[in-house]
Amino acid sequence: MTDFWTTVLEFSQTTATRVGKQLMQDFGQVQATRKADGSLVTRADKWADREIRDAITANFPSYGILTEEGEQVFSGKEWCWVVDPLDGTTNFTRGIPIWSISMGLLYEGVPVFGYVYLPPLNETFHGFWEGTSGLKTPMGAFRNHHPIHTSNDAPSQDRFFNLCSRSTRVMRTNFPCKIRMLGVASYNFLTVANGAVLGCLEATPKVWDIAASWPIVQAAGGVWVSLGSEPFPLSPKTDYSDRSFPSLIVSRKELLPTFTPFLS
Repeated sequence: MTDFWTTVLEFSQTTATRVGKQLMQDFGQVQATRKADGSLVTRADKWADREIRDAITANFPSYGILTEEGEQVFSGKEWCWVVDPLDGTTNFTRGIPIWSISMGLLYEGVPVFGYVYLPPLNETFHGFWEGTSGLKTPMGAFRNHHPIHTSNDAPSQDRFFNLCSRSTRVMRTNFPCKIRMLGVASYNFLTVANGAVLGCLEATPKVWDIAASWPIVQAAGGVWVSLGSEPFPLSPKTDYSDRSFPSLIVSRKELLPTFTPFLS
């Protein structure tokens, strides 16, 4: 791993760990308010957002920053961090121990590195995805620094598929897997990456929900299908506060004919 990518990984780990330590103090102890788009936000979300933005500014001063609770217009800079300071706010406020801190790094508008930390589970995910960037990144996806890969299992009632609460319409009596709803978009995606589930469907994820998980899932062998407009590359000077990117993620392309009929 080059010095640059080592720096990126160590910065992500140090920042997420520090922010996560404080969030654990507020876990289940704060009240939420509703934003204009219907999602919830707490003072903990806003604090974490400021802390991560300040850390990025101090360590990567020339990079752009896009965050859920802060700047939501993509600057168009060559390098840009995209941050979800607390994914799973409803779980967080209710004391359910599944929520995450997500940090994705974009090059020319496309994610090439992602880091996701789940403080209650003491679980980390990170990955590098070169794609067509030509960056020669250190390819791979990792859970707690151990390599991970998507599942090769066939669909059955002994295997899982994740849904968000807005995508339950796909459930039918003949759905080929057991359904799970975790309440955290990033973790829904990452359970595909680590082979725990065969796929997932998210109906309304925003760019900060997907930026960190995108490179991890693909580095782990998963297939990401955009069901609306393609999220990446981001468009300069565009406001992403109200843009959703419905997505189907499966562990391998051979499963697409199994799951896509349920989307019609």
